Amino acid sequence: MTTTTISTGTTSGRRGLDAALLARRGAVYLPAASHARPQLESLAGVTLLETDLLERGHVLAGDLRQALTTLDTGALAAAGAALLADIDRALGADRDHTPLFRDFPDSVPDDTLAFYVDRVLTLLCQAPEQPCVLCGTEGTAHAVSPCAHLVCGACFDGGDFSACPICHRRVDTEDPFLRPARPRDSARTDRALPNRLRVLTHGGDPTARTADARRELETLLRRAGALSPQDADDLETFLAVHDRTDVSWLPETVPGRETKARVLAWLLADPAAYEVTLPAATALIDTATDVLRLLAVLSGGDAGLVDVPRLSAVPRPLRRALLAALDRLDSALVAEDMRRHPRLWKHAAERLHPFEYARRYPNAALAVAALRDLRLGDDSLSARIRATAESLPSADASGARVRVRDWPGRVEAALAAADVEAAAALLARRPGELLRRLGHLLRLADKDSTETVLSALATAVPRVSPAVLLSALGEIRTRSRKGRDRVFFPKGGNAKAHIAPDERVLLTDDAVERTVAVLTGEVLRRAGTLEKAELAVIDAALDGVVAPFTERTASRSLVTLPRGSELPVPAGRTVRLFLHWMESETSGRADLDLSLAMFDAEWEHVGTCDYTNLRFGHDAAVHSGDLTSAPAPQGASEFVDLDPDRLDAAGVRYLVAVVFSFNSVAFDDLAEAFSGLMVRDEPGGTGPVFDPRRVEQRFDLTGRAHACVPMVVDVAGRTMRWLDVVKGVTGTHHAVHRHSDDLAALGRGLTGLFTSGARVTLGELATWRSAARAGTVAVRHLDGSTSTYRRAPGEGVAEFAARIGTPATDEGEAPDLSQARLAHLLRGDLALPPGSEAYALHPAGLNAASVRLLTASDLVTALGPLP
Repeated sequence: MTTTTISTGTTSGRRGLDAALLARRGAVYLPAASHARPQLESLAGVTLLETDLLERGHVLAGDLRQALTTLDTGALAAAGAALLADIDRALGADRDHTPLFRDFPDSVPDDTLAFYVDRVLTLLCQAPEQPCVLCGTEGTAHAVSPCAHLVCGACFDGGDFSACPICHRRVDTEDPFLRPARPRDSARTDRALPNRLRVLTHGGDPTARTADARRELETLLRRAGALSPQDADDLETFLAVHDRTDVSWLPETVPGRETKARVLAWLLADPAAYEVTLPAATALIDTATDVLRLLAVLSGGDAGLVDVPRLSAVPRPLRRALLAALDRLDSALVAEDMRRHPRLWKHAAERLHPFEYARRYPNAALAVAALRDLRLGDDSLSARIRATAESLPSADASGARVRVRDWPGRVEAALAAADVEAAAALLARRPGELLRRLGHLLRLADKDSTETVLSALATAVPRVSPAVLLSALGEIRTRSRKGRDRVFFPKGGNAKAHIAPDERVLLTDDAVERTVAVLTGEVLRRAGTLEKAELAVIDAALDGVVAPFTERTASRSLVTLPRGSELPVPAGRTVRLFLHWMESETSGRADLDLSLAMFDAEWEHVGTCDYTNLRFGHDAAVHSGDLTSAPAPQGASEFVDLDPDRLDAAGVRYLVAVVFSFNSVAFDDLAEAFSGLMVRDEPGGTGPVFDPRRVEQRFDLTGRAHACVPMVVDVAGRTMRWLDVVKGVTGTHHAVHRHSDDLAALGRGLTGLFTSGARVTLGELATWRSAARAGTVAVRHLDGSTSTYRRAPGEGVAEFAARIGTPATDEGEAPDLSQARLAHLLRGDLALPPGSEAYALHPAGLNAASVRLLTASDLVTALGPLP
């Protein structure tokens, strides 16, 4: 069995309010205009700013350009510098990106082994004041600082190397071995703009900024699932625009459990505001686990209860409020929740002192007594617990210990006995659990009990969360086909993804078809309650983008691409992967390695490109060299150039990208670490090594992991699949060829999962949403053509949805796509009417001030249970 882990962790710091709104809305907020009309002296500055922005893949909308020209030169300079700094941070362009070989890729040695032998000979045999052991020249070998290796300036070009040629550690910038870098060839003037091109708009003044921050906060608070680390950071940024003494903005419910914990922790962070915040916060608590999550976050831990430190002391007013909240809940459910996290709850009980308040909060004391298996005696506490138990139908304290009826145990017993009817009846009380166990129930069911399961499903499905609904739909529809691998994504800080042989019993085609019809029908029913639109547009390319899942472990990234998504590599262009890291005081020397493992169509290992093999397949892949230290403030960067045509000719079908920590320094211990990719217009050394304009994706390396697997490239299909997982490794001195078997199993297993239909795609979600809401649906294809589908009189929504995307198109005049009020796009390149609703992976020119911009998570959240 192969084990990998999903990346997660903390970042060195949250982005500011302006940066968060820039990323989410494409909006720039400026101070009040200094003048009523454009200023001549500011026009030149705005032109220069436009040029700088274009080199970063951003352009100014007309309203923003006009607003900038009305600022005086000082305000313009400050606004422009702040804007460029935020963009550079998002792209990774605010760091030095000098590779080991500064003339990369042209100066990378053709023979890595020969280069290694020269280094070893120099290390072992070079002596002070002696001729060079490689070339025999006298007086050319000198010690470099600080490693003190003797380096021959004739054998190793100080104008090309950026570090010691022997150990590859950074050397002092003033060391005489280092000579000025030779100028690189100029970049082409006809470079394509990046797919992620963003048109920046004028958001308004600081008052508008605050209003937009509150709108973004409302959106995050509506989400039912766990937020991604980036969204969680932005949540705290947006909360900070509010005053704790005014909670009128607080919604009546917050469906996301982890989100709720973060909001409650923010509210209760200031005891001086308890008079206002305590009633508001406790009103939101509706499960015992809400209390535990809150205590974890207040103690600096994880809202998902994965990484919880020792709980900090709880102020007495908060202690009483939390016990009161527990006391008003159903005791059986409280006891059940506590048994899910027994160790943490026993620690929490030490902070809450429930027995001290047993008379005031008897139900809370009873639940803790059941958790701790408290032996009852003749004391007053035992008498209080017995009296409380007698008043509750779910509790029994007639013996030496208090007992609370166990619902999960009854479900497990029914399943173990293959009693489908009893299990279905129990699970129907909790719809989410029913859908999670749906495959198990159907596997146990015979013809008669299948009807019982489907009946329970039809009753329960309207009450489940959209994430559970879509997950069950994807899982069930693949259960009549035999798969090779089974993939698990259990929850965790570095949540392990297990890949094991799929040995499950297949379900019948009839059971799968009927179950899928119920689940799909519920999706369409919920979508049909949303605002109607005459015309909807769908980009067919969204079929490769997976609906988001396990977002809590997603990397902070430039483009929010859900795990498992596949996008095309533009024809005729090359790919450059990059890695940057910087050591911290606690990490010591850190050596990260950007590596590639190549496989054929059967996932047999055919080669590598890493520090052991700098060139692969006649320059099909070229590595920039292995830097082995990354001291601040320069850090270190590595690159790999990929030529898809040459890789194809070399027999490579799949390419797995990996980042290893060679000496096992965890990513979280570094001052910073990020990686990404650029799509380039030309091969070779033309243009800068790191070109912000060409960056298509940039993501953080975080967590306690030592190896990250960001993507798989399908060379034959010219596509890249975003994996965003980290691989479990032990020991040190990691090299990609030592992990080739595990990487093959990982790549094959995850590729098989995401191509099997076990995960709903955004293309499918867009089709269901559009079919339920619009009478006409236009599908834009990759070749630029458009197919039109019109719902016929009497045609059901399910039949209409099934027809969209098929050759069964409708005749008639093609609709004007610019009139669509509902759009699901890969790029926001349509001028939509004001008030429209749009999802775009790359928002491009869509203006959040006039169009309601949705994220992939918003598409899922909108399908929440109906009231």
